[in-house]
Parts: sequence; C-alpha cells; structure tokens
Amino acid sequence: MPPTSNALATLPARKLVILDRDGVINHDSDAYIKSLDEWIPYPSAISAIARLTQAGFTIAVATNQSGIARGYYDEATLHAMHHRLNALVEAENGHIAHIAYCPHGPDDGCDCRKPLPGLLLQIQQQLSIASLEGSWMVGDSLRDLQAGEAVGCNVVLVKTGKGEKTLARNIGLEKAAIYPDLAAFADWLCRQQDDLTSP
Repeated sequence: MPPTSNALATLPARKLVILDRDGVINHDSDAYIKSLDEWIPYPSAISAIARLTQAGFTIAVATNQSGIARGYYDEATLHAMHHRLNALVEAENGHIAHIAYCPHGPDDGCDCRKPLPGLLLQIQQQLSIASLEGSWMVGDSLRDLQAGEAVGCNVVLVKTGKGEKTLARNIGLEKAAIYPDLAAFADWLCRQQDDLTSP
C-alpha cells in the first residue's frame, strides 16, 4: 500500500527513489515516444518499481517531454502513457507517488527541464519532503544525474536507454553508481534495508 499523506510528510529522503522515464522504465527512441503504442515498458523495470514499493521506498518519476512543445504528441497522449504505467505498477502491487514532467522545449527558458532540478523540486513539494539530500535519482543520461546532484541526490546511471552512450562518454560520472538496469539497482537497494532503516 502507498504511504499515507502523513507518512509522506515525514518521509526520509533516503527512502525516496526518483526515476527518469524513457530509457529507465521504458524503451527510448531518438524519434520520441509519440503514442501509447510506442510506449513499451521494460517488464523488469515494472517489477523493480513494485519491489521497491514493497520494501518501503516511495517512487516518483521526473521526465523531460519536449515532444509536447515540438508538437509530436499532446498532454492527453502523455497522460495515457502514464495511466498505463501506473496500472502496470499497481497490478504488481507497486505504486508511483508522483510523476513530474516538463513539456517545454530546450529554448523555452523553463526551470523544470533537466539538467535543471525543477522537476525534482516539484516532487519534493508534492510529497512534502523537507529535503532531497540523500534521496536517489536514477537515469540514463548525464542531465538526469546533473539534476539529481543539484539537490543532493545519490545518483545512479543505468545502462539501458542512452546509458551505454553516457557511460562511453565518461563525463560527469564521478559520483554515479552504475548498474545494468533498474532491476539490478532495485535488487541492490532492497538489500541495503538494514543500513537504511537503522538509526
């Protein structure tokens, strides 16, 4: 079951896992994910979200969606994708507490497009968390890690999506833990329960 609002208000940052979407939860595409049919989840990622939920972690998603600004799809299509995502996760007894997305293009001058930390700050406000220091940001690109580092997250690079290319460039990864995919990271994090729950 998801935490109650009162539980979220006192949620330790270390129990919050923020995920990028494309390339972490679902297959990515250089041509953008423009329709529900093109949104193809990694089954292991859905299961990983459920495992993390059941282990007491709160899961949120922070995703750049400039395809909206570019006119490739609309917000109704995006919401349909996220409805499918939530349904798949809930079917495995998991829960996503909040999905924050940036609909803007790179030249729109917003404060939410990663690598800026605006989406993460939206999640912090939505979940009433005092600080994101020590929470987890999981992504497949450098901009995901930069957004996380800006607010004190532990940053994790997965090799799915653009992860292998990001790893090959080897720029800005000094603080990043690296895992083959979200499932491998979830396995590791769930094994850390004793350390994370100790005073």
